[in-house]
Amino acid sequence: MSFPAPPRESLPHPPRTPRPAPMELAESPRIAALAASGTASTEAFWDEVRAAGTPLVEPDPQGAPDHALVTFLWRGDEGVRAVLALPNKLADPRDPAANLMRRVPGTDVWHWTLRMRTDWQATYSLCVDDGDDPDAPAPGDQAYWPWLRGRLRVDPFNSRTLARRWGGEPQSVLELPDAPTAEKLWRRRPDVARGAVTEHLVRSELLGNERRVWLYEPATREPDAELPVVILFDGEMWQPELDVAALLDNLIADGSLPPVAAVLPESLGSQRRYRELAPSDTFVDFLRTELLPWAGGILPLTDDPARTVLAGQSLGGLAALYAAVRAPERFGNALSCSGSFWWPNHAETDGEWITGAIREHGVPDGVRLWLSSGEQEWVLVPATRNLREALAERDADFSYRQFNGGHDYLCWRTELADGLTALLGDRAARQA
Repeated sequence: MSFPAPPRESLPHPPRTPRPAPMELAESPRIAALAASGTASTEAFWDEVRAAGTPLVEPDPQGAPDHALVTFLWRGDEGVRAVLALPNKLADPRDPAANLMRRVPGTDVWHWTLRMRTDWQATYSLCVDDGDDPDAPAPGDQAYWPWLRGRLRVDPFNSRTLARRWGGEPQSVLELPDAPTAEKLWRRRPDVARGAVTEHLVRSELLGNERRVWLYEPATREPDAELPVVILFDGEMWQPELDVAALLDNLIADGSLPPVAAVLPESLGSQRRYRELAPSDTFVDFLRTELLPWAGGILPLTDDPARTVLAGQSLGGLAALYAAVRAPERFGNALSCSGSFWWPNHAETDGEWITGAIREHGVPDGVRLWLSSGEQEWVLVPATRNLREALAERDADFSYRQFNGGHDYLCWRTELADGLTALLGDRAARQA
């Protein structure tokens, strides 16, 4: 089967889809009790917060065992003009004031409460206008909201953070009790042998640029055995910031993965990333004829497409899917988290090209797809649903699941771990 070439023109952002339903804001019983008790108990309240950490999680007043109230807090005096709570994808650009904290009168306690299911997880930031910038826009000005969103802070009462994409202030981490976290798999274990990670500079004649590429070699492998290989986009985030090598070490040690090599190419800034990871035959050729042969000159990589995985998130998830259907003789597996299947979004209405192409041409035999997306990614939900329908109509070999989260590396860590295990671990078990 010959898969069609993608369109050349596109818009570098998804459709401006409105939030389908408002967030479920609520009132915290603990904050209500504080307000009723007066200012004398404020210090005791903050002592409790320091001991327990934030956000504050309380049982659902409606009695639903799978829901909870989640309260974000900030300690600020009367000089603070505004505090904006920004959990990943839980804000509506049309109504930014919905995420504003309120201050308990007469205290330094700022608060904002949501009712959420107990399997929710998210990174978040707190944006604080502490009244110390003489050049700050007035709260009523149109420029105020972008300015406020730029004043990002970590939550001072939450010790857990995750690196932010493209650097900058880290993000705070929230995981409710039933969230499907992979935290233990990402944590270094002293009794697990560490694979080798090397950093290289690789030139591409096809793309006319060079980039850093990280190579992961497992700690143990059979002599002369060819290694399954994972190509994971956005390598500068997954390895130096998140240490994906620790995940691979642990999965291999647990027997969930065979010894596997990983090739992690860098994304060269947001504009270049968009040009390369949006469906591009030139980029597919770079992966197939330049990157993998280069890596194969260093490590003994398999050329079996069934043991080769392309993995990515957002545009990287779209790129992984496209490369697999475009070059199935080399790429037999695509792992896509929160794929940008809305692309190319020509005029806010014309998009979802990959879905139309699959509906017409199907998916090549032997290609396996592992897809996931977040319930809070309302922009991606319609396009993802349409893709799933097209894959099912064409009897493609695919799996899909939805997680209660947003466009978030915190969620993608779990999805990557489970997707790699599904695509490579079960094949290894069947072949054993």
